[in-house]
Amino acid sequence: MKRRQFLAAGSTLGLAATVAVPAFAAEGDGTPMQFMPKKPKDPTPLVDDMTKYPKCPYCGMDRKEYHFSRHLIHYSDDLVDGTCSLHCAAISLSLNLDRMPKAIYAPDNGSGEALKPLTNAEAATYVIGGAHRNVMSKKAKTSFASKVAAEAAKGDGEIADFNKALMATYMGMAEDTMMIRMKRDEKRRKMMGEMQHKG
Repeated sequence: MKRRQFLAAGSTLGLAATVAVPAFAAEGDGTPMQFMPKKPKDPTPLVDDMTKYPKCPYCGMDRKEYHFSRHLIHYSDDLVDGTCSLHCAAISLSLNLDRMPKAIYAPDNGSGEALKPLTNAEAATYVIGGAHRNVMSKKAKTSFASKVAAEAAKGDGEIADFNKALMATYMGMAEDTMMIRMKRDEKRRKMMGEMQHKG
């Protein structure tokens, strides 16, 4: 399937169960205009991406801390979404239906660098599951620039290309969202309990 066709289909799948939106939103509309990338246009998003895009706009997580799972979407109008994970990148693609990606980047977990460099996600090989650290999802989706490196690190995971990893992300979105809500609720309860104990 061609990339543009898949991204359009995948984005529609991500929204179909929750909201109907007009094909073209007018300037200033609440949804989806409020979710468009807020940073200035950036023709060179790979330069210092973690400095320019330090926090995921959808969950607030630190992209440097999650350098091994972060993704970056460079849209055709040079707006950029730097996310913490493929999960949040999928949200960006769903909300920006009228904005075609110029490029999508994912971390190369086969690299020996302390902070994983970004590589072309659509040419990358993903490991779904296995013993890798999951971020915003019950099942990890770990990217590698080299298929050989991915095969060597897959363990009991499944080898996939970007399209398959993105589809798996959309298909698991409901379960993953419930998991995230539960974790955040537990964290809030714990913090409130600590505050009451100190008080």
